[in-house]
Amino acid sequence: MIYTNKIYHVDAFTKKPFKGNPAGVMIIDHSVTETWMQNMAAEMNLSETAFLLPSDTGFNIRYFTPTHEVPLCGHATLASAHIVYELGLTSKSKPILFKAKEANLSVERNNDALVMDFPKYPLTKIATPFQFKNMIGFEPLEVYASSYDWIIAVANDENEILSALPDFDLIKKSRLGHLMITAKSDEDEIDFVVRCFAPSLGIDEDPVTGSAHCALTPLWAEKLDKKDMHSLQLSKRTGRLQVGLRDNRVQIMGHAVTIFEASLKI
Repeated sequence: MIYTNKIYHVDAFTKKPFKGNPAGVMIIDHSVTETWMQNMAAEMNLSETAFLLPSDTGFNIRYFTPTHEVPLCGHATLASAHIVYELGLTSKSKPILFKAKEANLSVERNNDALVMDFPKYPLTKIATPFQFKNMIGFEPLEVYASSYDWIIAVANDENEILSALPDFDLIKKSRLGHLMITAKSDEDEIDFVVRCFAPSLGIDEDPVTGSAHCALTPLWAEKLDKKDMHSLQLSKRTGRLQVGLRDNRVQIMGHAVTIFEASLKI
């Protein structure tokens, strides 16, 4: 395809440039190796770079941080769908089907927003990890484990999320996995807030984490007795998401902005 020598830098979960979570997006062919994709992701040095291989039904998609491949990524999927629609590779009236390593995903347009259909992650209540307060700065009300090594700690209020000071070296040494901290929002128009940390994957704090909402959505749906909610990720760049629980699936809605495209010289 004529786009295989292009890479796109997209800010996801935002309408404004330089907000949300940046992702790299590249459309590839079968000549691209796993090592090459990992090297390119390290070169981009974003939390994730997505690589799309066209198929008969849509696209196979793989996600790489600067140091590891990950099975699923929300903001890079949103960024990828944004580019596919922007390039006209799929009609804007039709959904885009993505096949990730461990899930089949779809994305469709809703006016100027994109709606992703993701799996719901299970939740298991666990004991508070050892030295948690030393790692983060507060004692959680409760802690859950979920898919892909996610640990979810529920704080007493939004201020504990804002003022948390994660010790990334201690988080890595504790083998805590991927950690999200969350609390009910103080704002009427926002239901819950969150911050996400994954230093073991080379991402100290992720700006906006779509896939985390596969666990956060069922958690807060039960706590708030609501199926449709608004989430605010309290990172430095910030990000806003609309989420909905639909049986065993989670719908995640957001916007994306293309920052630049580049032509490869290699």
